[in-house]
Amino acid sequence: MNERIALVTGSGAGIGAAIAERLGEHGRHVVLADLNHDAAHALAADMTSRGMSADALTMDIGDRASIEAGFKWITETYGRCDILVNNAGIAKTLPFLDYPDDHWEATLRVNLTGAFRCAQQAARLMLEQQWGRIINIASTSGMRAGAGRTAYGTSKAGLIGLTRQIAVELAPHGITANAVAPGPIETPLSQAVHTAATRAAYNRLVPAQRYGTPGEVAGAVDFLASDDAAYINGHVIPVDGGFIAAGVLSD
Repeated sequence: MNERIALVTGSGAGIGAAIAERLGEHGRHVVLADLNHDAAHALAADMTSRGMSADALTMDIGDRASIEAGFKWITETYGRCDILVNNAGIAKTLPFLDYPDDHWEATLRVNLTGAFRCAQQAARLMLEQQWGRIINIASTSGMRAGAGRTAYGTSKAGLIGLTRQIAVELAPHGITANAVAPGPIETPLSQAVHTAATRAAYNRLVPAQRYGTPGEVAGAVDFLASDDAAYINGHVIPVDGGFIAAGVLSD
């Protein structure tokens, strides 16, 4: 099998689905991993019907046994994993003083520990090829604090630190690790949870004065997964319309 195998977690919808499709359009065989069995399998079937190579895997990133079972299937089916995109994540927006332990623990378990476990499993397979791409979907919330994002922002800051650690340790083996940090992105989730006040605040603070699209995030991931990105390692690329760079936007 000459085509590269790409595993994208949380790929049943939104940003993950866009990433899976972009990787598939450019010749990778994509394994769509998601807790939502029906969504992942439906997208894999749709991609296949359009000439791409894809299949689906039910995986709970918050559960070690589910991750291990998923990678066991990948190993038995393909014998390799060349690209890992850690996209799966959860979030609860609550005030710091009221933030409950169970939400804190669940968010870190999925967003950070789950990504660590997937990266470790994938890297062991990448070592055999002496080539690999680990791409973690972080967030501008991991680079710049925001109200109510106690666990989410902390988990994404931790994911950025994990990315750098992986990059340093695996570079001698031809494996790179980078992060993409989306700003406000127009997805079904953001449409459901972002209030009018939140949207107004983002539109005021983002120089582009709009939300991004899942496809714009997928473009950055697709590049980092390519041979052209072989010397980019341990970095965070914001896809945010200038949100991180911005200061005062009017005189």
